[in-house]
Amino acid sequence: PIPVLTVQTAPYEDQRPTGGGGLRRPTALFESQRNYLPNFVQSLLSSVDLRDRQGCTMVVGSDGRYFSRTAIEIVVQMAAAN
Repeated sequence: PIPVLTVQTAPYEDQRPTGGGGLRRPTALFESQRNYLPNFVQSLLSSVDLRDRQGCTMVVGSDGRYFSRTAIEIVVQMAAAN
């Protein structure tokens, strides 16, 4: 089993997705700002009612560029923890 960690954090002001493109920011920002990606992922997971999340299938896509593997691992781990 994966240990579940609770991390105290605060939102970033620039984490507002625009249109259907999701959160488009430079990779360096995701790597340099503490909990930048987890904050955004958790906000997305929290926006879906828990009853609708249980037993559902989540698809994570990527174009395979730099940081994709790390980002996918974070998304999958957080989805499992939720």
